[in-house]
Amino acid sequence: MGSSGSVFSEEELTAYQDVTYLTSQQILRVYERFTQLADDVGRDTRLPKRLISELPELRVNPFRDRIADIFSPDGESIGFEDLLDMMSVFCEQAPPSIKLEYAFRIYDFDEDDMLSEGDIATVVRRLTRESPLDDRDMKQLVGNIMKQADLDDDGLLSYAEFEHAVYKAPDLIHLFKIRM
Repeated sequence: MGSSGSVFSEEELTAYQDVTYLTSQQILRVYERFTQLADDVGRDTRLPKRLISELPELRVNPFRDRIADIFSPDGESIGFEDLLDMMSVFCEQAPPSIKLEYAFRIYDFDEDDMLSEGDIATVVRRLTRESPLDDRDMKQLVGNIMKQADLDDDGLLSYAEFEHAVYKAPDLIHLFKIRM
């Protein structure tokens, strides 16, 4: 890729560092990954979301399609700065509150700003794809999650309820990271 000056000026790297949780080396690595996804890729290129799922860091993630959805402003493509935002959210330096906000959005499959039993079941199905639960066990697990987390008993988890549940299991938030 050459020296950082050949891709970004020092001012540009500093500006990206100011708006992300990434170091200059991480920013350059993200750019390198971005340019490896297709031929003739530059800083202003927009790539189809499906190509982002090809990144080694996402390839085995059961939520790779949702992650791409969340970081695609037009719903169809992702540019370098979108990828930079994504990698910033999931880097180790990002605060838990940011990770939590995006985790909620990723798990909200019907995008209604609430987590329903259906959303929770989809999350569990994706996490247990290798060893799927039978219907009875799935219903029981989702019911237990809702019983513990649905503080107002409305059958839905708001962001505040989700946040409360995750903070009761602090190790969970550490799973929301992607290493570059």
